Amino acid sequence: METGATRVTIHRKIVSLDKLAALAADARAAGRRIVQCHGCFDIVHPGHIRYLQFARRQGDVLIVTLTGDDDVGKGPDRPYIPEDLRAENLAALEFVDYVCINSSPTAVPVLEAVAPDVYVKGHEYETSDDRRFLAEKSVVERLGGRIIFSSGDVVFSSTRLIGRLAGEGRPTQTAVQLYCDRYQLSRRALEATIERFRSLKVIVVGDIVLDHYVFCDTAGVASESPMLSLAYLDEAKFVGGAAIVARHLAAMGARPFLLSGVGDDDATALVRRTLAEEGVETHLIQSRGRLPAKTRYLVDETKLVKIDRAEHQPFDSRHESEAAAVLERRAAGADAVIFCDFGCGTVTGGLLGRTLPMLRHNVGTIAADVSGARANLLNFKHVDLLCPTEREVRAALNDFDSGLSSAAWNLMHQTQARHLIVTLEKRGLVAFLRRSQRRGSPDWAARLTSETLPSFAETNVDRMGCGDAMLAAATLTLAAGGTLAAAAYLGTAAAAL
Repeated sequence: METGATRVTIHRKIVSLDKLAALAADARAAGRRIVQCHGCFDIVHPGHIRYLQFARRQGDVLIVTLTGDDDVGKGPDRPYIPEDLRAENLAALEFVDYVCINSSPTAVPVLEAVAPDVYVKGHEYETSDDRRFLAEKSVVERLGGRIIFSSGDVVFSSTRLIGRLAGEGRPTQTAVQLYCDRYQLSRRALEATIERFRSLKVIVVGDIVLDHYVFCDTAGVASESPMLSLAYLDEAKFVGGAAIVARHLAAMGARPFLLSGVGDDDATALVRRTLAEEGVETHLIQSRGRLPAKTRYLVDETKLVKIDRAEHQPFDSRHESEAAAVLERRAAGADAVIFCDFGCGTVTGGLLGRTLPMLRHNVGTIAADVSGARANLLNFKHVDLLCPTEREVRAALNDFDSGLSSAAWNLMHQTQARHLIVTLEKRGLVAFLRRSQRRGSPDWAARLTSETLPSFAETNVDRMGCGDAMLAAATLTLAAGGTLAAAAYLGTAAAAL
């Protein structure tokens, strides 16, 4: 229980910038080592505690400065907690000596006032070229201090926590309504965008995969050895991979054209027949003997095992030249191109190198997604939209420790992608866009805005294909002149169907 004395102690720790400068000077005169941390600290979570405890061990006095409400650039409705309460939360920590609210978008003014011996930042800043951080680094080093990078071993993200709390603390319907209000997404405007899908020509380039489902019932443990015994009930085969993206596009009223490598087998015959029946125009290059296939064994709705027969067999130079020529012919009349790399060999580095610059010049919207261990998001340079899962983002960067926002910035920096939608499975998505859409401007390289949108699905029956529907709808929205906010909304709606 908080007492009056406790509250007085907490408020004595919260000081003005002038007072902080005087306290720092006194501490330095007494030979004490000053450590400073700076950030938003919107929700003080375990990652912050570890980070601040680590910082406290680096010296004798720990000063924490926080960004004021007017300068928090984390998107609408942020900060979640007002600056005075954020300051109180930090001051209540025993190992924090002083807290100061900084009324500036960077920590430069407070760093100049404090002149810390040690400035502690998270690991994600170690390779950052954010101009705000570089200015802070310059001040610290000019004043004789040094920077230590540490996240305190436990990594959380306030942005993600707030997104999750919003989903738990208020109904999904309310959260979605607030999202629509922020971005002026009226029903009439969204319907007008969807209506424009009908005139769009979209090229889909990628691997076709046959999805084979075997439905079973449990029959207990086999008698000959301790293994699960299943009773066969039924089976079904679906044309998936890049083909399902093309099929989604056709179902939404667009005019897809599918370019892919296929085999010479019964599965390929099924692909040709299915796509022809659904009005998907194709150019299928016979580049392998057997179509890639994935077989899943299910009991009720639970997947027990998956068997992949999706060997990596990349286009040879002849097939690559054929595909490049087809893309060049089709590009002039296309509104969008979607690359779907499932790691089976259709989307090669050579094909991307030969066609991406040409497509960038001729096509308004380029999107990409990957799946599988051999596919790599980093191959897609200067595209308009990447639509991976969080796991795919981290795998591409080999980064399993940083916060999602840091990983997103790193991916967008390395690929120079304009927009990024990261899907979080049943938790929804996070959309990232650049503060400036002008390539070459400082805010293009250094500033991102993020927005969390919950899943619209009331129950999760089967997540297979949800990402493909998301990719198709989001790409069509951008190609139809819609915003990233509208693309994320309509993509989420398509994934929930």
